[in-house]
Amino acid sequence: MLEKIKGLALRYEDLEAQLTDPGVYGDAGRLRDVNRELKELAPIAESWRAWEAAERRRTDAEASLQDPDLRELAREELAAVRAEQQRLEAEFMRLLLPGDPDGGRDVVLEIRAGVGGEEAALFAGTLLRMYTLYAQSRGWKLDVVSLSETELGGVKECSVLVEGAGAFSRLKYESGVHQVKRVPETESSGRIQTSTATVAVLPAAEEVEVDIDPKDLQIDTYRASGAGGQHVNKTESAIRITHLPTGLVVTCQDERSQYKNKDKAMKVLRSRLYELERERQEAGAAAARRSQVGGAWRSEKIRTYQFLQGRVTDHRLGLTLYKLDAVLDGGLDEFIDALAAAEQAERLGSCADR
Repeated sequence: MLEKIKGLALRYEDLEAQLTDPGVYGDAGRLRDVNRELKELAPIAESWRAWEAAERRRTDAEASLQDPDLRELAREELAAVRAEQQRLEAEFMRLLLPGDPDGGRDVVLEIRAGVGGEEAALFAGTLLRMYTLYAQSRGWKLDVVSLSETELGGVKECSVLVEGAGAFSRLKYESGVHQVKRVPETESSGRIQTSTATVAVLPAAEEVEVDIDPKDLQIDTYRASGAGGQHVNKTESAIRITHLPTGLVVTCQDERSQYKNKDKAMKVLRSRLYELERERQEAGAAAARRSQVGGAWRSEKIRTYQFLQGRVTDHRLGLTLYKLDAVLDGGLDEFIDALAAAEQAERLGSCADR
């Protein structure tokens, strides 16, 4: 294990040296790959440096055991060094787990109203607000690509771009069916209603990663409109892009500029095509988009937001937090940290069984 860690640390140093090579900067794809690998290897290189420092301390302490005046201090130092090296060995085991190749990517996040009519659309709007606040708390940039609203301010469906360090590695746990139990604003009798919304989290694809033939695109322009169909823009700035080979359709009307809308729509299209390719390469994998969102039936829920008791339950973990308001205000880290820890423990267990 130590030899492998050392080799990866040396690889990190080699990549750092490559950044001084003008040829790397002349190749956008290569520069992207080098930077991505550097980011992945940085924790390993840092831990290896800590290991080497501990080894130097251990060698010095063992030498001091020969000195009667320093022997007691040397024993204390050796005990501390051994504890540090045990901690680092556990850290090495974790670091050697295969990382998610898409973990460092930005995100295309899609929310759709599911079962429950207008109440489901209002809940989808609540989720959009929750993720907006969460992105702000992480220092990420969230940009709306498309948004279809109801007359009461609910969200039929929306697509947003989330850009920032670790966006996909954190948000990937949000994929699935979210369920809400509350008395809806549309219910006059005070009866609690159960509704759902689906969330899909797609890794954003770089332009150089997905080759799209312009001849495969049908691009239409139209006037942007708001809820109920009223026009909010007198120019045809909204964009609809249809990818003819797959039938994928992406729209964007958030910007007043037709060019900006097209750029956003192309980002979403590239990400959807990238995800389709991932599904083909990983047929049957749980990360496939269809298994992420299911059919929006209540039985497929990953999380329930229970307003009457002020609680949120993640059914994958069996974890319940009585912090509904805080969660809806973007306080998702407790759930996401627990999900990430559970995934890591499962992967470590799988490695130990081999």
